[in-house]
Amino acid sequence: MHVLIVDDSRAMRRILKSVVHRLGFETSEAEDGLIGLEMLRATSNVELVLVDWNMPNMDGLQFVEAVRSDDAFKNTKIVMVTSETEPSKMVRVLMAGADEFVMKPFTAEILVGKLKLIGVPMTVPAV
Repeated sequence: MHVLIVDDSRAMRRILKSVVHRLGFETSEAEDGLIGLEMLRATSNVELVLVDWNMPNMDGLQFVEAVRSDDAFKNTKIVMVTSETEPSKMVRVLMAGADEFVMKPFTAEILVGKLKLIGVPMTVPAV
């Protein structure tokens, strides 16, 4: 499985990459939603996107809306990884088409649990 990590924080991208690599997934990284959208469109095998909400140029909600407006990505799983805790924002991102969300800070076990919840296949034992 190929995972696209979209976050403006290099440290957060590194953390997410470490977790998904231990699960046996390949990764690509983007530092904002615009670059992430370009990478998604240019890469045919992305099956999961982990995206931050607060980013420059295109935020995570706009990214989710753009991805879900394109039928080519209807089966791509999207998990919002965010520090946003306001319930109305969580509802907005789920209504926009995110499959799940993970609140920062999180543990590897929480992320793995959310991936299992949305049916992401894992061939390597969970972290």
